[in-house]
Amino acid sequence: MDTLQGIDELGPWRGCTFVPTMGALHEGHCALISQAADRGGKVLVSIFVNPSQFAPHEDLDRYPRELDKDLTAAAAAGADAVFVPDLELVYPPEQQIATPDLPEVATRPGLEDAQRPHFFGGVCRVVARLFDLVQPSSAIFGEKDWQQLQVIRALVRREPKRFPLQIVSGPTVRERDGLALSSRNAYLHEDERPRALALHLALQAAATTSNVAQGEAAMRAQLDKANLRVDYAVIRDARTLVPCVDANAPRRALIAAWVDSIRLIDNCGV
Repeated sequence: MDTLQGIDELGPWRGCTFVPTMGALHEGHCALISQAADRGGKVLVSIFVNPSQFAPHEDLDRYPRELDKDLTAAAAAGADAVFVPDLELVYPPEQQIATPDLPEVATRPGLEDAQRPHFFGGVCRVVARLFDLVQPSSAIFGEKDWQQLQVIRALVRREPKRFPLQIVSGPTVRERDGLALSSRNAYLHEDERPRALALHLALQAAATTSNVAQGEAAMRAQLDKANLRVDYAVIRDARTLVPCVDANAPRRALIAAWVDSIRLIDNCGV
């Protein structure tokens, strides 16, 4: 497997299937890489911890960085190459890398956009930059970050000439007890882990209800029982993430909650 660091090395990888990551690869990332490999053609994974999506009070410095381990995991999952750019390549100091205009799904729902108002600007900035550098034919993103997935889809739909690629989703990968895989799970203490399962239990409870109000109440009950601090626990239109209006539109239950100092997100269709 090749490890790439410069723009000149990317030429042979144009038209690849691209899996952008921030490293700290776990089974969820590896499932996306395997899904990319199953599509046929070349698979390029990127590892870049993007500072522009972290607020000053967030865990940029704590974010795990284990490149050798990540390279081994990426190769085992089916990557043909890993792109590991440095900060100056992604954001050249002599070049203004603009943040794209954000689609409504990044500003209107009042979910991650409200809780982390800096986040989607940083995500769209780095994703657009990586797409410009790599020029893939398709890119795979996980469904666990559901709002992020919809934001990237909307970004690509809005600029098809700049981004002539297909956005493919990969299902959320869970541990045996149902906890969605996340790099932040490593921060959970032994006594916090059972409480973290409340997110999955809340989604399961919502899926058994017959309307939005009942589903949201059922989620809150599970999260309150585990004494979690809740940023949101809602059921929304699956694509726009605004409150449901069309009774026939697909719906998504979405949760963001804190297990003491660890913030976790999860979602599922309902």
